[in-house]
Amino acid sequence: MKKIGILLVFSLMLLAFLSACATSSQTKHSSSSVLDRIIEREELIVGTAASMPPFNLKSASGEIIGYEIDLAQYFSNSLGVKLKLETMPFVDLLPALEEGRVDMVMSGMTMTADRNVRVAFVGPYFISGKSFLTKLQTVATVEDPSEVNNADWTFTALEGSTSQVFVEQLLSRANFVSVKEYDDAIEMIRRNEADALVADYPVCALNALLYQDEGFIFLPTPLTYEPIGVALPADDPLFVNWVENRLTTLEGSGILEELLIYWFGGGSWINELP
Repeated sequence: MKKIGILLVFSLMLLAFLSACATSSQTKHSSSSVLDRIIEREELIVGTAASMPPFNLKSASGEIIGYEIDLAQYFSNSLGVKLKLETMPFVDLLPALEEGRVDMVMSGMTMTADRNVRVAFVGPYFISGKSFLTKLQTVATVEDPSEVNNADWTFTALEGSTSQVFVEQLLSRANFVSVKEYDDAIEMIRRNEADALVADYPVCALNALLYQDEGFIFLPTPLTYEPIGVALPADDPLFVNWVENRLTTLEGSGILEELLIYWFGGGSWINELP
């Protein structure tokens, strides 16, 4: 009888131990579901519009390049996995992240309060601001949006972007046409169907350079403060912490500054444009 009691106690202790091990294993596995799936598939999937130079763009050969693509490659190298880029319209990027179809989004995305309610952000890795791309000197010299906030003007901006919000809030009396790609906006300005594109300063500056023979100019002083960062799943603090540390390492090592100079200082990549 005594032996039976000892065996019963031992059995209960063993069950408790195994249960604790299982719980520990489950906790360990679920501590970073995003990192787990990246390592298991040996692939980091990054969502990008691939149409926002110099943040992200397609070269003449069809390769996706850009400042953010170099950062994404660094992240994948740090994990020892391949980088896979999923391209889609800007407006579809956050839904893709929320649905788990991409692991992160790097596409000139401003770290707004509204977006931060839905997803986590790490950064900023670039500070931008709203500007105008236009052929009209009147628009390229405004000091306040109110100067062109009337029905005489037509503006365009990327659908789902902070540029669209800018137009809706500060240029509400003007006409507005949203586009899914910057190329569509460029064509509208070319055909005089829009007076200006509202976009981040680097996008406007670069396109003014590329289309200067057609009379494109841009507003040189940004009208807003736009911190650009990495969008990440909202429910994985370890993955957020990992990206934070990688970005800190890039900044501390001087690599981030080198990339900024190359991509925003007129690097040889311009020769790769279509």
